[in-house]
Parts: sequence; structure tokens; C-alpha cells
Amino acid sequence: MTGPVDDAAPPRPVRPRLTEDPIGTPPSSVSAWNIANALTVFRLALVPVFIVALFAHGGHATGWRVLAWAVFAVASVTDRIDGDIARKRGLVTEFGKLADPIADKALIGAALIGLSLLGDLPWWITVVMLVREIGVTALRFWVIRHGVIPASRGGKVKTLLQALGTGLFVLLPLGSWIKPIAWTFMIAAVLVALATGVDYVARAVRLRREAKPAPHA
Repeated sequence: MTGPVDDAAPPRPVRPRLTEDPIGTPPSSVSAWNIANALTVFRLALVPVFIVALFAHGGHATGWRVLAWAVFAVASVTDRIDGDIARKRGLVTEFGKLADPIADKALIGAALIGLSLLGDLPWWITVVMLVREIGVTALRFWVIRHGVIPASRGGKVKTLLQALGTGLFVLLPLGSWIKPIAWTFMIAAVLVALATGVDYVARAVRLRREAKPAPHA
């Protein structure tokens, strides 16, 4: 007579609870043609407008830099709005999950690189911030089949500090009084970016390790 089976398959690891996160939120079956995705596409379309305004008339004309700041501010606000709309109305789609981080990185990348090309922002800051942005996004997609690395509170603080610091650097032609304030926000953003980057790496490694099936007894 056959005895009881002792080597039953080990239980699957519990995935982290999904949070307000475009990468972690499961997509719905709605059409990609919706207001949330339209805002994401609008934000992406604002990137070349921002670049033109930033570099107009040599890149240091006060009026054009104020216009560039306004475009950057509007695009940054839509980043928050489209995600909220998508989650509250059940409009999360695969297109939105892919396009949203692309639009975010395109906007901040254009701003940082543009400011560095104009000599307003040191290249080392641009390189550090972009490597962190691209690295964390790639890291989260790398472990997505094992689970979700939720957006941390520190990551949200970094995003806010980065947006404020970048926006203030865009407004530098308004007066020298802006520079120390801009530097304060940007240095704070860099420090938080590095700290949260290390945290994301640690959580990704832990998630991959916990997702591996245990060996049979």
C-alpha cells in the first residue's frame, strides 16, 4: 500500500502587498484610450516643448526660462494626476504601466541634461540622478515576476525634492538668490536618491532570494 506523500510542493512565497504604484498595480481590461493614458502621452509630448523653451535664445533668457519652468511644472503635476485617475477609476493598462515611467524619465532626463549642457548644473549630479532613476526602474522590472517592490516613502520624498530642485535650477536667471535654495533641494535629492537606491537593491535581492523554491526534504 502506498504511504502518504511527504515531499509535497513547498508553498509559494507570499508577494508583497501592491501599493499605489504603476508598476505593481495589475492592469485592467479597459481600452488604452482613456484619460489617464492621455495625460501620460500629453506629459511625454511636453518634453520637446520644454527643451525648446529651455534652450531658446542661448538658454539664459529669463522669459523663456520661466516658460520652460511652467511647462516642467505642468508636466510634473500630470505625473501625479494620471496615476491617481488610473487607480481610482480602474484605468490601469499595460500601455500605461510602460508609458508612465518612460514619460517620467524623459522629463527629468531632459531637464537635468539640458541644465548641464547650459552649465547651470554639474554633470556629476545629472549622472548620479539618471543612473539611479534608470537603475531602480530596471531593478523593479527585473524582479516583477517574483513580486513587487513597492514605491517607498523615501522614493516619493526623492521625487518631490528632485522636482523642486530641478525647477529652481531652471529659474536661475531670475536672480542669484535662487541658487542657494536650488542647491539645498538638489543636494537633499541626491542624498535621498542614493539612500533609497541602496534600499531598493537590498529589497530586490531579498525578494529574489525569498522567491526561490525551497529544496525538497
